[in-house]
Amino acid sequence: MTTAALMVLMFKGAVALLGDGSLRERRIPWWAVGLTVLVVAGLVTQLCWAGAMDALDADPARPGWWRIVTSVFMQNGGLFGDAWNIVTIAVIAALAEWFWGGPLMLGLFAAGILLPTYVDMLFGTSGRSTDPRNFAGSSGATYFLAATLAAPLLLRVLRTGRSGAVAKEVLLSLGVPVLGLAMWIAQSNGHGAVAVYGFVLGVLVCLSTRVTPADAPGRRSPDW
Repeated sequence: MTTAALMVLMFKGAVALLGDGSLRERRIPWWAVGLTVLVVAGLVTQLCWAGAMDALDADPARPGWWRIVTSVFMQNGGLFGDAWNIVTIAVIAALAEWFWGGPLMLGLFAAGILLPTYVDMLFGTSGRSTDPRNFAGSSGATYFLAATLAAPLLLRVLRTGRSGAVAKEVLLSLGVPVLGLAMWIAQSNGHGAVAVYGFVLGVLVCLSTRVTPADAPGRRSPDW
């Protein structure tokens, strides 16, 4: 329940960032479509090849440098979990592409695959889980990507001081790292940890670049 609640919080924050009324007018997010197709292709591969999970998952007992990447395109959540992962990556990747643009969205998704492992190693914890439930699945990278959108929402409020929906937007944005950290501490829930990592990277990207929303008229810089 807390995992789903975190995703709903990040989705609402992303919609607030982009503007609910403008979503239907935006172009088809082809980069997001391509990423979603890859995730679906991974699931189809599992269904057609009995040895796919053994060859491509992230089981630390098996060698293979590629597993950290290929495991993201495998699914092990059952019917509901697999459906949830496909729907969420399709929606979040589209929202992220509309804000960050396609190449940066894909780069942030890749960071969501690689960065948590190296952060864990940096702090002396295992970068590869020994829990079989975590040997495969796209949800970690999806939650990471979704959390990057909470950062520009917060920075926009802080830099513009807009009235009206300020309190709601602050809660939506700050709620992501706060709930994520609480989930990690209380439940050892990895989705919470990657949400915190994604939020921090989103802040760094916003502060180090002048991000342009992909669909803004005239490609204007965001209001921060």
